[in-house]
Amino acid sequence: MEKIALITGATDGMGLACAKLFGKNGYTVIINGIVDEQAVAVQKDLNDLGIKNEYYHFDVTKEKEIKAAFVKIKAKYDHLDVLINNAGGLGGRKKFEEMDMEFFRFVMALNFDSAVFITKECIPLLKKGTNASIINYASNAAWNGGGPGAGIYGASKAAVVTATRAMAKELAPFNIRVNAVSPGTIDTHFHDNIKKTNPQVFESWKKNILLGRFGRPEEVASVIKFLCSEDASFITGEIVQINGGQDFL
Repeated sequence: MEKIALITGATDGMGLACAKLFGKNGYTVIINGIVDEQAVAVQKDLNDLGIKNEYYHFDVTKEKEIKAAFVKIKAKYDHLDVLINNAGGLGGRKKFEEMDMEFFRFVMALNFDSAVFITKECIPLLKKGTNASIINYASNAAWNGGGPGAGIYGASKAAVVTATRAMAKELAPFNIRVNAVSPGTIDTHFHDNIKKTNPQVFESWKKNILLGRFGRPEEVASVIKFLCSEDASFITGEIVQINGGQDFL
């Protein structure tokens, strides 16, 4: 049976690294994004690598767009083996004292709501998959509360941690495993603003990483690939740190 992986936010960074790795390992990859021009370039790259792929435009923070996209996805695909809830982001920085409801809801929707509602749509397809797995994304911020102005980001990721364990309990009877990865500082466009405005500060973060360097998207993708493989068939409800020892310092 054809192996199928759906990856949100897969037109860049860790999501794209996952699309390439799973595709090279025989999966058809369904990728999601909101920048269509970027998706065109990504699909060309995947096609050049011989990876069967399809792109769906929908905003993961909007339930109506998610539902509309899945009407099309479910009409074409009868099962799903892997769901990677990669889409997410900092969403900006605001102190609690300065925060408004619009900002709060956007950050929560981007990181937490998206994982919940996309998983909801995928469960019927995953029930028909083989060794089906869901991967969510936590963050160091879920444990340390985040950096300045990133408290709600940390809270949204802490919610993902709890939801991952709840999903693992609920879906175990259907042989669907649910785990999360918790990347440390991975060198992606996520950090572009600080790299441009204060590169010295960005480089100084290496001092807090035992291995003395930033992670690469491919290193996150390889852990996700393991978690979705038969080699990890007895692992569920776990949060795997991928941070080069960043939590130890």
